Amino acid sequence: MSDKQSNLPVLVAGGGIGGLAAALALVRQGFRVTVLEQAPEIGEIGAGIQLGPNAFHAFDALGVGDKARSRSVFTDYMVMHDALDEYQVGKIPTDEAFRKRFGNPYAVIHRVDIHTTLLEGATDTGKVDFHTNTRIERVEQDDTSVTVFDQNGKAWKGVALIGADGGKSVVRKQYVNDPPRVTGHVVYRAVIDKKDFPENLQWNAASIWVGPKCHLVHYPLRGGEQYNVVVTFHSRKTEEWGVTDGSKEEVQSYFKDICPKARQLIDLPKSWKRWATADREPIATWAFGRATLLGDAAHPTTQYMAQGACMALEDAVTLGEALRVNHNDWPKALDLYQRSRVARTARIVLSGREMGRLYHAEGVERLVRNDLWRGRSAERFYDAMEWLYGWNVTNCLAKA
Repeated sequence: MSDKQSNLPVLVAGGGIGGLAAALALVRQGFRVTVLEQAPEIGEIGAGIQLGPNAFHAFDALGVGDKARSRSVFTDYMVMHDALDEYQVGKIPTDEAFRKRFGNPYAVIHRVDIHTTLLEGATDTGKVDFHTNTRIERVEQDDTSVTVFDQNGKAWKGVALIGADGGKSVVRKQYVNDPPRVTGHVVYRAVIDKKDFPENLQWNAASIWVGPKCHLVHYPLRGGEQYNVVVTFHSRKTEEWGVTDGSKEEVQSYFKDICPKARQLIDLPKSWKRWATADREPIATWAFGRATLLGDAAHPTTQYMAQGACMALEDAVTLGEALRVNHNDWPKALDLYQRSRVARTARIVLSGREMGRLYHAEGVERLVRNDLWRGRSAERFYDAMEWLYGWNVTNCLAKA
């Protein structure tokens, strides 16, 4: 009897973007799925995120592309300005030529809207069971199954386990137990209604203002009726990885030298959420018998490449494809999945660190950064992005 025909479901730890995407991919391969979520309800926190063409290729492969598009704002360009003097460092059109090159658009969306899209898709299949208030604490397995035990001692048995339980993954802790790398970079996020957002910044673009040891991001959400605002700075104190309520006074203390146009952004929010960020060193092994990692559990990264959610979506699609070509043989499929993803996601983690340095350059480094893309054509920008945005379901196993 094949795993597909087994009465056991696949267990997915985590009901976030990665976990729901994995559930959709697994259902498409014929499995029933049990999602175990530690929160009281299946939901999402956060604000806006950016979606490259690779994310839309993943949505299409998961059968929810139209839903995702209906909730997205499609940008006209990406733009970077120097936050000290307003110099335009670089501008990348995301118009028809961009879409033709990569087969899909660039967009921005509220994180909740991505989660809703995936949740609707998973629920509509009728093959995904959700259990909230369920935090897994340990994993046991044999040659044919995996059993996880929750905080109440209840055992959940499945044919395999997908650890999509975030950057502080319990599954990763059991099998890898590596420390986080706390960056000392703090991110504040807020969503502002259009009526309260400065007219001279109401651009249909993913916009970033880069400054010494800090940067600011803004872009439209929900049909342009809201705007996402994100500010990042190097903290003066020792940080612990986590989310807390923010302070307007703290934000303002880090942005005293930026130009008035960009400074408008930090005066807008009435309340902020504060993220002290971290990543982890890339690892070469994600598969442990019939358990594997996915999304932030596998490759937690900083926000500088704007690819965290995109990588989780890619992971899910690649896992599904690895199962398909191996006829749902789990050990073979998990090995192929891992080999297909390790180098690509490690490149995102390491590139994120370097991009953070580029954004936050000061002194002569700042001058070099501002010279990097001077006069560069759209086509040259697209060439540089090919490795990232050229991913799709037909080539997702090629790296292995």
